[in-house]
Amino acid sequence: MSGVKYSGWILIGLCLLMAATRFDHFGSLTTLPDASLAIFFFGGLYLRNSPWFILLLAEGALIDFIAVQYGGVSNYCISPAYVFLIPTYGVLWVSGYFCNRYNVFSARGIITCGGILIAATSVAFLISNSSFYVYSGRFTDLTWLEYARKVVQYYPAYLLSTLIYASMAVLIYAARRLSEHRSRREGNRF
Repeated sequence: MSGVKYSGWILIGLCLLMAATRFDHFGSLTTLPDASLAIFFFGGLYLRNSPWFILLLAEGALIDFIAVQYGGVSNYCISPAYVFLIPTYGVLWVSGYFCNRYNVFSARGIITCGGILIAATSVAFLISNSSFYVYSGRFTDLTWLEYARKVVQYYPAYLLSTLIYASMAVLIYAARRLSEHRSRREGNRF
């Protein structure tokens, strides 16, 4: 499969995954947790070009608009801090781009990229939550420390959902590569 065609399928898959998961941050019995962080990481890893970053940002904003205007989702998170989703997702995109130089099927590559993903997700959590504290106008009666105590409880789910999606994507990619390898090996027998 050519690189351009392959990138197109990845972009379509990432867009569909965002459309399927963006309506609920942490998931519920009827919805999957938001995959946006993992989507931007894999966008940086496989798509790499900034126009795709902008397209995924626009898709996320459109989904948020539809969810708030027509889907009954609360507009609580829509505030001047919303613009800080750009650097939040940018951290994941750049970390994915950086991981492109590693073989994710080697022990070193898995450990390195896993560490980078954990660090990037942690930085993204700090950017999104600290900007929400500062710019949303919703926490005028809370100190930084009080706010931090309230939001730290969300960090494990924030990190875990990203790591689960990333693990599933790596497994799917590994299965695809294994299948291609087997097909080539069987083709060489004849």
